[in-house]
Amino acid sequence: MEASVRCPANYVPLSPISFLERAALVYGDRTSVVHGSVAYTWRETRGRCFRLASALARLGVSRGDVVAVLAPNIPAMYELQFGVPMAGAILCTLNTRHDSAMVSVLLKHCEPKVMFVDHQLLEVVQGAFKLLSAEKVKLPLLVMISESTGCSSAASGNMEYESLLTTASPQFEIKWPADECDPISLNYTSGTTSRPKGVIYSHRGAYLNAVATILLNDMTAMPVYLWTVPMFHCNGWCLTWGMAAQGGTNICVRNISAKAIFDNIAQHRVTHMGGAPTVLNMIVNASIADQKPLPGRINVMTGAAPPPPNVLFKMEELGFHVTHSYGLTETYGPGTVCTWKPEWNSLPAEERARLKSRQGLQHLGLEEVDVKDPVTMKSVPADAKTIGEVMFRGNTIMCGYYKDMSATKEAMAGGWFRSGDLGVRHADGYIQLKDRSKDIIISGGENISTIEVESVLFSHPAVLEAAVVGRPDEHWGETPCAFVKLKEGSSANAEDIIKFCRARLPHYMAPRTVVFEDLPKTSTGKVQKFVLREKVKAMEKSLFKISGSKL
Repeated sequence: MEASVRCPANYVPLSPISFLERAALVYGDRTSVVHGSVAYTWRETRGRCFRLASALARLGVSRGDVVAVLAPNIPAMYELQFGVPMAGAILCTLNTRHDSAMVSVLLKHCEPKVMFVDHQLLEVVQGAFKLLSAEKVKLPLLVMISESTGCSSAASGNMEYESLLTTASPQFEIKWPADECDPISLNYTSGTTSRPKGVIYSHRGAYLNAVATILLNDMTAMPVYLWTVPMFHCNGWCLTWGMAAQGGTNICVRNISAKAIFDNIAQHRVTHMGGAPTVLNMIVNASIADQKPLPGRINVMTGAAPPPPNVLFKMEELGFHVTHSYGLTETYGPGTVCTWKPEWNSLPAEERARLKSRQGLQHLGLEEVDVKDPVTMKSVPADAKTIGEVMFRGNTIMCGYYKDMSATKEAMAGGWFRSGDLGVRHADGYIQLKDRSKDIIISGGENISTIEVESVLFSHPAVLEAAVVGRPDEHWGETPCAFVKLKEGSSANAEDIIKFCRARLPHYMAPRTVVFEDLPKTSTGKVQKFVLREKVKAMEKSLFKISGSKL
């Protein structure tokens, strides 16, 4: 159109760094971060992030360099979400449950110039450095994050975070992205299906997903957010940046437990929190001694794995308001939301929980989510039965997999991001996951959704946790094998569990094998089913198995 222009007056590259700048002006004297006895205001947090960016520049970090961190939910971890991109660099947050071998693989891949590590995880990084040295790989500069009363840099032989900030200049000119599609962070996938991939986030995507996540969480100004989601996972589902946008208070917790959750809720009058279904399960099974009355409505966003309806029902009973979101590392974390409709309020509690356990539709940052035939790319019928692959497209999809163009092109073939998750679409348009494509069990030609079987297992009064994988079977091809952890003080045997499932599922869907043990999980609460599948392969015939007829 004539006389329409794009210029600095009407176009500025989007970046969540701007959220911190605004927070320091609007909410300057309000508390930004709390960790035990340590507390900062938004003005102080901005100042610390400026010093951090200044220190990084002094260490030789320049635009496009990678800065890695291995740390739990502590103030330094929060500050790195802003300080690193302020320096023009790319933040790579590593999973705190990785061992030295995995950390060495990721460091070799992302080639960081500087590595920050929490003092409790120092040995993991030192082990990784030893492995890298043996391969003649150049090591990054190491900065240790110690507690205020912890060891000094002199004692450890490394640079120390607080000392670095103290000696850095508070004057720093932010290196804003030249293009809003420039990378802001690098997030490695959780490794539940294969070796982790490095997912590239842009300033634009981070900005948009942070705003979308604020909206789907009903976050008004100045919320109090309890950090039960790891900040290293999708940059805390993008809420590390989102909390600055709303001038909220970040309650940092190093170690998560039911007692810590209820204590912090009561002490800080928490308004919002998030977590995988395992965190919700921890809450609903907390002992009476650990539970405390809720100070008011607490909005909980859950995701990372489909939540069992029984767990959602119990959360509602305790007074928590749960919002169910779904996404992947490649969608910046939350990508859909099961938006609640008022007409559902009059339904029975069990039906409300069932509806809430669906994955819903795209949030405002995404353009579209669909369930498609991965070969023809046609949408499946909205009949709640026809299974297809869940696919996304929109502005909060990753830029690609770092150093892996072939995997990037494969994931985005046909103009859609292919999630690898299998699902159905209901008549109201809402989608519902049925399984990962690698997790679906095919028994006698029938598809068995492990999610459906797990939902029944979770409704058993003695079951605390459950996961189902396929076990090779000469006749059927595969049969369901359930891994179960019982609640403390409860008892049940394999025959009890199988009988319970057969009363609620078609017989072919009921587990034929039950194993009682703790479940291996990622730090975000996803069960590592590839570990369980390996256990199934190595199973001895002495395990309990229903024998007799072929159903």
